Amino acid sequence: MALRDGAYLLPTGEEREPALRELAEECLREGGSAWLMYVQPQSAEEAAAYRQLFDRSNDYAELQRSWKEATRKLSGTGRPEVARLQRRLQRDLDLVRAIDFFPGEASLEAEATWVEFTRRIERVLSPDEPHEIAGTIARLDRSEYQGRTWATRRRPWVDRIASAWLIRRFIDQEASFRWLAQPSDCPESALGFDFDGAAFTHVGERVTFETLMASFALEQDLALMRIAALVHLLDVGGEPVVEAAGFEAVLAGAHQRLSDDDELLAEVSKVLDSLYAHFEHEGRRPG
Repeated sequence: MALRDGAYLLPTGEEREPALRELAEECLREGGSAWLMYVQPQSAEEAAAYRQLFDRSNDYAELQRSWKEATRKLSGTGRPEVARLQRRLQRDLDLVRAIDFFPGEASLEAEATWVEFTRRIERVLSPDEPHEIAGTIARLDRSEYQGRTWATRRRPWVDRIASAWLIRRFIDQEASFRWLAQPSDCPESALGFDFDGAAFTHVGERVTFETLMASFALEQDLALMRIAALVHLLDVGGEPVVEAAGFEAVLAGAHQRLSDDDELLAEVSKVLDSLYAHFEHEGRRPG
């Protein structure tokens, strides 16, 4: 019989079958008809023809054109806009990866181009951003870290501003902060954070906020873990967090309004206090 409606082909696999099943169920709900069946190629040539239907070379080429166009605009674009651009382009790449069932040369070339593109973005976003170091994180006694001077790079962005809030709220309530023009200005007596060589910085996959949480045994606090996920996403990427875009917008606006970093910390701390209270309340609600 002739199939009047569209026919879809998808490489077999337990993780893929639900996508076709959902499509079939939608067709039935709309009053149409649908069949799910397995198709076996009858020859090597037919198998190759099926694979060719999933060639994503044009998709990767379009992605690379968009990265090239974005590169031309990086130097004249503000940091918040660059961060949003990076996340949008990352989502575009992830969408193509998700349907690239037979990756080949085009995907390898695109991956190499993406790595170089993200390096350019990182240089724009955070020219002094710390490099991750390997190793374990030692547990520290909070009582030995009271009334200290903590130092980080000035004009703090997500990880640094959130880390400063975490320090004053949960680690050292009498903390004072030094905002450095460059990491080499850090006094020997100060506890540096979020720069290469600092006492607290990126360790493995943890950003500085997460390193501080692990160092001072704060990881049992589920509301703080929610904030940690938000900070991780905005600093290095990660799983989506609903509140991330709103927090980034507030921080960008505070940067535009306030030139004093102590005032910036005070204002953003109120936002983080509110987020923390919100996450705490959500955690107490019955499931």
